[in-house]
Amino acid sequence: MGSIRVAAVMAVHNRREPTLSCLDSLLAQRAPGVSLDIFVLDDDSTDGTAEAIARHHPGVRLLHGDGQLYWNGGMRRALAETMVGDYAHYLWMNDDTSLDDGILAMLVRTEHELRERGHNPVIVVGTTRHPVTDELTDGGQVRLSRWRPLRWTLVQPGSEPRPCETMNGNTVLVPPPVVRRVGNIDSVYIQRMGDYDYGLRARAAGCQVWVAPGAVGTCASHPLRRTDVQPLRTELARLWSVKELAPRPWFVFTRRWAGRLWPLYWASPYLRRAFGLALQRTPIRRTVLGVR
Repeated sequence: MGSIRVAAVMAVHNRREPTLSCLDSLLAQRAPGVSLDIFVLDDDSTDGTAEAIARHHPGVRLLHGDGQLYWNGGMRRALAETMVGDYAHYLWMNDDTSLDDGILAMLVRTEHELRERGHNPVIVVGTTRHPVTDELTDGGQVRLSRWRPLRWTLVQPGSEPRPCETMNGNTVLVPPPVVRRVGNIDSVYIQRMGDYDYGLRARAAGCQVWVAPGAVGTCASHPLRRTDVQPLRTELARLWSVKELAPRPWFVFTRRWAGRLWPLYWASPYLRRAFGLALQRTPIRRTVLGVR
């Protein structure tokens, strides 16, 4: 019997040291019966990321973007490259995630065990912790309530796998049956929301999303909260930008997943930001609220 072939996929841009650390952790994985190929899409980094990968990890398949792919576009391009191969699993990775020893074997084993129990097809999501505080940062997500369809909370991992509704894309194991039903990350998404949308589309297609036992490694959180306040036009332009809440991807996401009141959910973060800025024009309060 041949080995189980896994394609690890990541999109990177100007984070050379975290990227190298992530690759180190991937290549250090010991999973008997599992072979690992790594595909990295470098989106035109200017800090020497691509050169460092080629120098330190020559076995990595290095793809190149034009600087305009961002996370979703880079992951989509890299996944498309792997989907033509004969892989048993696709492992999504974020470039600032560093895996603990034995995680690859655990993720593959968890997917196999869930399939043996009749849960098929299954996405397995890894939960990460902050490298300094050990606070849980990313992983499987569930809605807070049916009345708040776009508010999410992190599922606490246990000693056994736990079901969830969708996921952060930091460490995600996706088998081919899911890919055949769902396809790739939707091209409408640029920097954000593509991972949440993928998990929700997978469940809508009859797949399941489960959180793996325990934490799988470290990844610092990246909150959108800021303390600087700019003029209203500047703040709204920043909110509408690719890295925050660009209107078209947010439009598609809310229309798909927020129910009949989706126009209100689409408009609400922009209205909240404008209203919050109006209140913050006094010298007493100077904290800009995050989108979520």
